[in-house]
Amino acid sequence: MQTTSVRVWDLPTRLFHWVLAACVIGSVVSAKLGGLAMVWHFRLGYAVLALLIFRLCWGLVGGHWSRFMSFLYSPAQAIRHFRGQEDHSTGHSPLGALSVFGLLAVLILQVASGLVSDDEIASSGPLTRFVSGEWVSRATWYHADLGQYLIYGLVGLHVLAILIYVLRGKTLVRPMITGDKQLPASTRASRDTALTRVVALILISIGGAIAWWVSSLGSI
Repeated sequence: MQTTSVRVWDLPTRLFHWVLAACVIGSVVSAKLGGLAMVWHFRLGYAVLALLIFRLCWGLVGGHWSRFMSFLYSPAQAIRHFRGQEDHSTGHSPLGALSVFGLLAVLILQVASGLVSDDEIASSGPLTRFVSGEWVSRATWYHADLGQYLIYGLVGLHVLAILIYVLRGKTLVRPMITGDKQLPASTRASRDTALTRVVALILISIGGAIAWWVSSLGSI
């Protein structure tokens, strides 16, 4: 079958992916360093919040293969894919979809718990004064213990999947850099125009404004 280069991942999706990865790594490193580095831990946490707000919106209006509806699979579809009866490798496969939804959910919980955490030493989230001490204690435990290990596990599985694909002669990294895959000419391409990029810029600006507003609540 003749193939051609098809735009699968639009530029906003690709930038989100790599900037989020950098922010998560930076958040982990700054948390481990502690002390003055916690300033950056908070800054990066607010950046992750802005990115997550953007991605939730972009999952509704972004390029075709970045929209949540393009990788919402039923159990039956997932089973047929794993049996080789259906091909869902253009965008996110059923396994990739689970990874995306899982990471988004865990990161949302990690950010939310961080906003109401208090280490009772020098760092506390901006929303701690809005919840009871019991919930602050629960959030602090989740954020510092369970939450971070869930992130490690999901990221580890993500990297493992990439390595498995490499061993099978496929790469998931290059398309997330270039945005394109070699696919049948009939494959639907994601819209990636100047207009969509302006929309993405507006959405990330809104996400940034919300994150800044949340951060300011701690100083009111």
